[in-house]
Amino acid sequence: MATVLITGANRGIGLALVKAYESAGDTVIATARTPDAATDLTATGAEIHPLEATDAASVAALAGALKGRPIDLLIHNAGIGDRAGFGALDYDIFADVLDVNTMAPMRVIEALEANIAASDGKTIAVISSQLGSIEITNGDMGLIFRGSKAALNMALRSAAPALAEKGITTLTLHPGWVSTDMGGPNAPVTPDDSAAGMKATIENAGPAKSLRFLDWQGQSLPW
Repeated sequence: MATVLITGANRGIGLALVKAYESAGDTVIATARTPDAATDLTATGAEIHPLEATDAASVAALAGALKGRPIDLLIHNAGIGDRAGFGALDYDIFADVLDVNTMAPMRVIEALEANIAASDGKTIAVISSQLGSIEITNGDMGLIFRGSKAALNMALRSAAPALAEKGITTLTLHPGWVSTDMGGPNAPVTPDDSAAGMKATIENAGPAKSLRFLDWQGQSLPW
């Protein structure tokens, strides 16, 4: 069975992913900003570590705690949203969203690269969004969120060849419009369905040297 590390695992999609991989018999390492408050996550029985992915010291502490331990699959799920459009942008929020959605995943990947390379699975999957697709963007709603995910996709696409040199496959995934705190109650996809779909997509993707942008049902998305 594989060892899977899932960030942002205390609720929503992250929590559903923990349950999906635990149900499959995998060893799950989960992170949360405040593990003591993550009661639903604690109830899963997963191994839990504190992580504030925007803080270099916190990421370094996680890497130190996991030093020498192979990680077959890293799923970076942690992220935040913003719905503002052009003309109503808060640039402090813009900076925060870029920090969480773009820089933090890269910081975590760099810190845990050796763990992933030492495993049999050698896979990184980062939760992005189809709203980060430049080709299909047709409005300004969520401009900050869209920009952060487009930047994330570019950063991952740039890093993928270097990771591939160590045998690591990298994926960026759209989880669907999911009924979470971010997605809202009218979203048509449940966290459990999204998690199950992404798990199958990751398993079916196979190794590759370049980044692939896929949705939760395994369909390719335009950049």
